Amino acid sequence: MGELGNSQKMMIAVLCVFGVGFFMVGSNKDQSDEQKRNSAMVRDVANMQRMAQQKCPALIKKHTGSQVDGLLSTMETDKGTHFTLNWVADDERNFKNVSCTLGLTTNGMTITKFVVDGKKIIDK
Repeated sequence: MGELGNSQKMMIAVLCVFGVGFFMVGSNKDQSDEQKRNSAMVRDVANMQRMAQQKCPALIKKHTGSQVDGLLSTMETDKGTHFTLNWVADDERNFKNVSCTLGLTTNGMTITKFVVDGKKIIDK
């Protein structure tokens, strides 16, 4: 038979992905309600974190003119309704510290609090 070609390797990889997917779906059926709730909470927190890390740096750039790459100091969450990111800057930035909170509102997840150097820009 010899070596496998690239297309054969790709077919095997696709079949493996489908196999893993079927295994995961099958194993999820055996989860208790508590395990399902815990899994949903983990997904919700991960989604809030992802959204906050997309929206907050853009808002900081808009209000301060500075990037926040690599400056993230702390993250706080109640694992359900809000996710707060805090940045502490070095001397090269146009701010010293920024706090940005993504919160659950009637319009979905939006920035509910945004504070730059102690000055509240958004407070809903």
